[in-house]
Formats: sequence, structure tokens, C-alpha cells
Amino acid sequence: MDSSFSHLDRDGHARMVDVGAKPETQRSATARARLLFSPGILERVLRGDLPKGAVLETARIAAVQGAKRTAELIPMCHPLRLSGVDVSFKPSAVDELSVEVSVHAVDRTGVEMEAMTAASIAALTVYDMVKAVDRGMVIREICLLRKSGGKSGLWQRSDA
Repeated sequence: MDSSFSHLDRDGHARMVDVGAKPETQRSATARARLLFSPGILERVLRGDLPKGAVLETARIAAVQGAKRTAELIPMCHPLRLSGVDVSFKPSAVDELSVEVSVHAVDRTGVEMEAMTAASIAALTVYDMVKAVDRGMVIREICLLRKSGGKSGLWQRSDA
């Protein structure tokens, strides 16, 4: 079996990588999800004018929960001691909203998955709260924008 796959043992079985010998370092990652709404719906989301209430505040809380529970959802992720989760919502185009989540920790492995999970959960929460008025809403482009810390240092998406 190709030993370059860190999540496979010599026999090809899935395993969680042992990070116990790695030093703890400051880690951070920022991820984004984009949501595309039907015309006029984003304005209502931003005004808080929807039947289910405060869409963005509910999604903000969901993002924090998603970051904290990533190891429960993604099989090979390590439980991490997160030190912070920041969530922002920005209209990025007509009828489009960007959700950006930055996650911070001092730990032995990175927080990219926590940031991407949090952005995904925030977007899904927005969909859940808006679907009564816009079932055609689209969640798209969930991606890592930036990560820092650890042996590999800084990485940043070139088109971000």
C-alpha cells in the first residue's frame, strides 16, 4: 500500500493519524460558503424580515457549534481545543451572501476542517430558515481561503 496516504495503515485500512509527537502551535483557518438567493430574498434576510426570525444570528450560533463538533462529524478529524470562532456575513454580489468563518486554536493539528464545517453548517442553517420563501436558494463554493500554523505555515487561496 502507498504509505503517502497518511490516513491509511500498511494494509490499506483507515486510521486516525497520531499527532501526539507534534508540537502545539498557534493555528488558524478561514473558510467561505456562498449562498445565492432568488431576487429580493437577500434583502429580507438582511432586514430580519422572515417568518423564522433572526436568520443570520441563528446561523452564527450554528457555525460555532459546527466548528466545535467537527471531530464528531468528520471521521478522521481530531478533537481540538478551539480558542475562537469568528463568523461574518457579507453581501458579495446581487442576491449573493458570503459566510466567512475563522477558527483559531493552539493545538497539534490544523483547524481547516473546523472552518469549512462551520461555514457549511452556517449555510445550511440559512437554507433551513429561508426555505419557506426560497426553496431555490443555492449553496455553493465552500472553500478554504487561508490557513496558518504548523509545519506547513501560511497558505492562502490565490483567487481570494
